[in-house]
Amino acid sequence: MKIQRRNKANPEFSLAAMTDVILLMLIFFMVTSSAANQSAIDVKLPKTGAIEDNIPNPLTVSIKPDGSYYADDKPVAREQLEQTIANALTNQANKSFTIRADENTMHKDVVFVMEIAEKHKFNIAIATVKDK
Repeated sequence: MKIQRRNKANPEFSLAAMTDVILLMLIFFMVTSSAANQSAIDVKLPKTGAIEDNIPNPLTVSIKPDGSYYADDKPVAREQLEQTIANALTNQANKSFTIRADENTMHKDVVFVMEIAEKHKFNIAIATVKDK
């Protein structure tokens, strides 16, 4: 004897809800990615009149006026800075980093970081703000 079901399930489902979720995720990631590039170390960058393309670097070294060093917003001792930079750029295709020095930072502290870049043949960029 053959038994037939009266209520057959409809295997179709709407993609509208999934499209809404994907759109919301896209907006979320676009907004958070622009904020993720900001550094938490508060330094007053020197002003410049020239404007060039901002090429993102995988590492940022910040130098405060008191001579303290930060690699990607993490405090680093002066003696460990060279090893920290070298380790961070080991597997990077773009072997470069950005120096963010406060406008009141002593010149010797900036030169110290530049010597590390010269020793390891790293490219550097010096962060500035646009002069109004």
